[in-house]
Amino acid sequence: MRVFGAKETADLLPYGPLAESIRAVALAAREGRAKAPPRVRVPLPGGGALLIMPASDGELAITKLVTVHPGNAARGMPTVQGEVVALEAATGRRLGLLEGGALTARRTAALSLLAARELAPRPEGPLLIVGAGTQGRSHLEAFREGLGVRRAFIVSRTRQSARGLAEHAQSSLGMEARAVRSPEEALGEARLVVTATTSREPVLPGALHPETFVAAVGAYTPEMAELPPALVAGSSVFVDTLEGAREEAGDLLRAAGEGRFRWEEAGELADALRGNRPPPGRPVVFKSVGHALWDLAAARRALLR
Repeated sequence: MRVFGAKETADLLPYGPLAESIRAVALAAREGRAKAPPRVRVPLPGGGALLIMPASDGELAITKLVTVHPGNAARGMPTVQGEVVALEAATGRRLGLLEGGALTARRTAALSLLAARELAPRPEGPLLIVGAGTQGRSHLEAFREGLGVRRAFIVSRTRQSARGLAEHAQSSLGMEARAVRSPEEALGEARLVVTATTSREPVLPGALHPETFVAAVGAYTPEMAELPPALVAGSSVFVDTLEGAREEAGDLLRAAGEGRFRWEEAGELADALRGNRPPPGRPVVFKSVGHALWDLAAARRALLR
């Protein structure tokens, strides 16, 4: 079994083809040809956790293993570590071990790229990135590669981080980009928005231009919320999977708890892929919290092509 490091894993997962692999797996899951049970969480000492996420489509099977150790920051070690084991479904033959961090960054951005292709009223941008970490960077690259976006605004908790990502956009991606102090400085122009923070309070205002597409990818626990209930209430809402969103999408859970949103109003990505488009005249919110199906799609692209 070959072991792929972070750079090797990333090189195997170009954003555009990966988005199409996600499309195929999402449709296969809707037709019952790909399956992923709920993830298993095993408590570990010191408040840590082991997360086990399997999936299969009959040809390929994967298990994603992730450990989360909050105390590792003080030890100078990564808080989150992970890998994806891929195997031949018919025989169990191990095909490869993919580095989990690079795979997660790539497949999350490719998922948002696919959603933007299907749902964004103005997929050419400009683009606003809120959060200049790994996910902010991967989404910037994905939207540049997959949508041809040429202009970007970057917001982060620190000006240094925002400027660093803007410089990457300029020097490595050939984009026009600049750091701004708040989302409001860019929302008059930006029609693509990515929120990639772990904030517990909303990072966007409650009303956006009706042609705005928002990919909200940062909040992945019930306690986190990047989007205010007013924005959720005034938008067409799509999620990567309803199962995961009901458990972990704090933005939507908060809006539902205030009576501003009903789960019956949300569409899944697979609905959009089958032609269920949102009505014009309101923003579109795509909320993702991650799913083993998207890891399966990445492993398919990396190892089976």
